[in-house]
Amino acid sequence: MGKRISGIHHITAIVGDAQENVDFYAGVLGLRLAKKTVNFDDPGTYHLYFGNEEGEPGTIMTFFPWGNAYRGKIGDGQVGVTAFAVPDNSLEFWKHRLNKFGVPFTENERFNEQYIGFEDPHGLLLELVERPSGRNSSWEIGDITAENAIKGFAGALLFSANAEKTGELLESVMGLEKVGEEGAVMRFQSTADIGNIVDVMTERQGTGQMGVGTVHHIAWRAADDADQLDWKEKIEGWRLGVTPVQDRNYFNSIYFREYGDILFEIATDPPGFAIDEPLESLGEELKLPQQYEQFRKRLQQELPRLQLRDLDNK
Repeated sequence: MGKRISGIHHITAIVGDAQENVDFYAGVLGLRLAKKTVNFDDPGTYHLYFGNEEGEPGTIMTFFPWGNAYRGKIGDGQVGVTAFAVPDNSLEFWKHRLNKFGVPFTENERFNEQYIGFEDPHGLLLELVERPSGRNSSWEIGDITAENAIKGFAGALLFSANAEKTGELLESVMGLEKVGEEGAVMRFQSTADIGNIVDVMTERQGTGQMGVGTVHHIAWRAADDADQLDWKEKIEGWRLGVTPVQDRNYFNSIYFREYGDILFEIATDPPGFAIDEPLESLGEELKLPQQYEQFRKRLQQELPRLQLRDLDNK
């Protein structure tokens, strides 16, 4: 059997107000703010990482909060919908919780699974689905316990400008298995126990426009630096341009735009978020890459102050 990508590492999106972002993903959805740093290419902007208690690959949703940026348009060339996995028998809890915080939701079925669909405050399309695989998160906040907390990613629904070629890439290059087709959706599965289901919409959705409320890129997992370089060589062999390796402090990254215009990243699992702060205090302090430490005082003055708030007991 050929080389196979294990699953989703992280998904990165563009949002608006940073405090609203923290309130929703930490306060409402109960994810841990695992790292507070800056966009390495735009240090005047936060880069916020949310995940399980350790911020493990397969659980990490990351954000660039651009408070005054224009609204984007979700469409072809993007991750259209990001799906989170929750434990069995917890969807009723999440329906009640979304109602409690005034978040409208819809219910739908795909591949014999029940999904709850809703939007975050800035227009990102999200889903919750029960999945037995993957361990429960031990990160608890407010009314959220390990029995109902989000485990990590269930997967993603890709809006491709060329669904057939995107599917071919996922299957023939990245080693995912095509496990079904239902209506206008093809389903692919990887080997990981979380972040392992990727659906591809076969109908065009109209060209997407990057901005607030859209996903910037989806990242896939590499076991280590050597594995990542193997993937780089393999993808280049399919005549796709791949960037040099980028040091992101908590993982190394390569990027390429696949045939359907979606920006893909392959990121290494190590070294992880505990490289520069203890596990028990992840996300509490602003962490900067070495090249920006000289600007720390100015950046701390310019970046908006953030509070982690227990919205259940405010």
